[in-house]
Amino acid sequence: MPPMPKQKSHSGAKKRVRRTGSGKVAVKRNSKNHLLQQKSSRQKNLNRTLLTAKGDTKKITALLPYL
Repeated sequence: MPPMPKQKSHSGAKKRVRRTGSGKVAVKRNSKNHLLQQKSSRQKNLNRTLLTAKGDTKKITALLPYL
C-alpha cells in the first residue's frame, strides 16, 4: 500500500510567518526593508513583530500544516 501523500506548505506564507517559543504565530510588519533613511524613527520603532489574531492563526495554520 503506498504511503499517504504529504500536504504542501504555502511557500509565500512560510517566508512571512514564524512560530514563537510559546507556540503563537508571529508576522513581521511592513516598512522595514528599504528607504529607511527618510523614514521617521517613530515609524521604524513601531515596526515590531506582531502576534496574529485568533482567526488569522487558524487561516495560517491551514496554509502551513508543518509550522
